[in-house]
Amino acid sequence: MKLTSILRVGALALAPLLSVAHAADFPSKPIRIIVPFAAGGSTDAVARLVGTKLAAKLGQPVVVENKPGGSEVIASTFVAQSPPDGHIIFLSTMTGLTVNPSLYSKLAYAPKKDFAPLVLAATIPSLFVVHPSVPVKTMAELPAYLKAHPETAYGSGGNGTPNHLATEMYKRAIGADALHVPYKGGAPALADLMAGQLQMMVGLMPEALPLVKANKMRAIGITTLQRSPEYPDLPTVAESGVPGFEMIFWSAFVVPSATPKNVQAILHKALDATLQEPDVRAQMTAMGIVPGGGSQQDLARLIDSDTAKWKKVIDAAGIKAD
Repeated sequence: MKLTSILRVGALALAPLLSVAHAADFPSKPIRIIVPFAAGGSTDAVARLVGTKLAAKLGQPVVVENKPGGSEVIASTFVAQSPPDGHIIFLSTMTGLTVNPSLYSKLAYAPKKDFAPLVLAATIPSLFVVHPSVPVKTMAELPAYLKAHPETAYGSGGNGTPNHLATEMYKRAIGADALHVPYKGGAPALADLMAGQLQMMVGLMPEALPLVKANKMRAIGITTLQRSPEYPDLPTVAESGVPGFEMIFWSAFVVPSATPKNVQAILHKALDATLQEPDVRAQMTAMGIVPGGGSQQDLARLIDSDTAKWKKVIDAAGIKAD
């Protein structure tokens, strides 16, 4: 046997041992959870809640780092180019993992190629809300109103954001139109809805519900397929004339794709166990967030299905971010 063949065979035999050794040494330094938004939002809250528990499970400090901007492009690019040793975890969302590839003609990262899925972190329902002056009391009344008032202005957190895409998907399903007004985030859009500058919006439940309870706006529907156990009187969009309509904002933990499989397994086990802890689930639920969990394969399937789903909406509406 040639020396090169002997070396190749030896390297192949040694690779699993090196991988096991790597896993045995992991983690060897603090874990960093990268969040693509500023501190204080729902995704940041999930990262900090999970990070506190994760530190105890892994025996290393866990630090949350916020890298906001560019519809997750800045944080996504940073993580894609980071060392694949498991010490950097990315808490990305449906925007960075499934929407951006269709929204941007050029991206410095490719979700399918650059990231390995670990576990679904959380899902957040959204609400269709209208200003109190809008004479629409139920979701079933909205199509007729929009067809009669195509100048109706709706807000979003920006071009291609989930609330923008959800409204576009709804408009096309009912054959109506409305005027899109993009903002730099959901909060300023909700503020203008309260002020009467906008007539409607799809808002994340944790952000919109307090304003609904304060009678600043009216909730007429929820974007999940089933009604919320906490608010069973609020109908779904799907049961209000648009069968199958669903838009759930979700976040998920991923790592650079070259991260060793056994290191991925360690992280998945620790993260999934953390998400199943009763106090973690209770705290998320109190914030209007549904705790995640599941296998790496479950998350991979969700990423694939949502990528195809939002590509259809983006292409049909001709939405572009650049």
